[in-house]
Amino acid sequence: MFDIVLGLPVHALVVHATVVVVPTAALSVLLAGVWPRFRRWAGWGPAALAVVALVLTPISTSSGEELEHHVGHSRLIEDHSHLADMLIWWTVPLAVIAVVAWFLNRRGSFRSPRSTSVVVAVVSVVVGLGTLVQVVLIGHSGAEAAWSDVASSSSQSDHG
Repeated sequence: MFDIVLGLPVHALVVHATVVVVPTAALSVLLAGVWPRFRRWAGWGPAALAVVALVLTPISTSSGEELEHHVGHSRLIEDHSHLADMLIWWTVPLAVIAVVAWFLNRRGSFRSPRSTSVVVAVVSVVVGLGTLVQVVLIGHSGAEAAWSDVASSSSQSDHG
C-alpha cells in the first residue's frame, strides 16, 4: 500500500506533509497551553493539527519501512527508522492534550480551577517541546541517510 506513486516513493511525498504538520501542531499546542489570547484566537486549530499529525505519523513510518525495503539497510537508515518509530509516542499525547485543552477552553473551565490550567499548560509545553525535538532528530537523521552517499561520492570525485 505505501510503496510507489507515479514512480516516486510514497515516503518522499508523505514525509513533506509530516515535516510541516507535526511541528506546526506541536508549536500551536504549546502556545495554546500557555498563551490565553492565542488559545482563544486559535480555537479548535491546535487540536485539529494535532489529530492530523497523529494520523500522518504512522503513514510516514509505514511508507518509510516500504522505502527501506527498496534501498536496503544501513546504520544511518536504521537510526532514522528507530527515531521515526518513536514519534508516535509524542504525537499521541500531543493530540490528547490538544483535544483536552480545546474541550476545557470551550467549556470555559480552562480558567478554573487554576490547577487544571497549570497542568494543561505544563503538559502542553513538555509534549510540544518533546515533539519538536523528536522531529528535528528524525529530520536530521533522515537527511544524513538520504544525502550521505552524495557527500562521500562528491569528496571522492574531488580527490580522484
